[in-house]
Amino acid sequence: MKLLRAIVRPEREEQVVKALEAIGVVSLTKMDVLGRGQQRGIQVGASVYDEIPKVQLLLVVEDAKVAPAMTAIESAAKTGQPGDGKVFISPVDAAYTIRTGERHAD
Repeated sequence: MKLLRAIVRPEREEQVVKALEAIGVVSLTKMDVLGRGQQRGIQVGASVYDEIPKVQLLLVVEDAKVAPAMTAIESAAKTGQPGDGKVFISPVDAAYTIRTGERHAD
């Protein structure tokens, strides 16, 4: 299993979620976050905005679904402009369902 942390533009969040649902990835957690990338924010006139609003999606998927999930995220989130976001992938050793105590592992 892998944990995908996708940080995307707020206006693309719904499209990303629908793209993931279309490939059968429905379980996720969403959080509003602030951050900046290599461009160090944006400048509009004399004002510099160095904390840009984004949405972070956390999802745990089976190894076989990582590539389709990445394709879905990239195609739905991409505008071609700086600030489209990032996806970080980490291994997950196990997950537990609190209600039942069931352990999920690859």
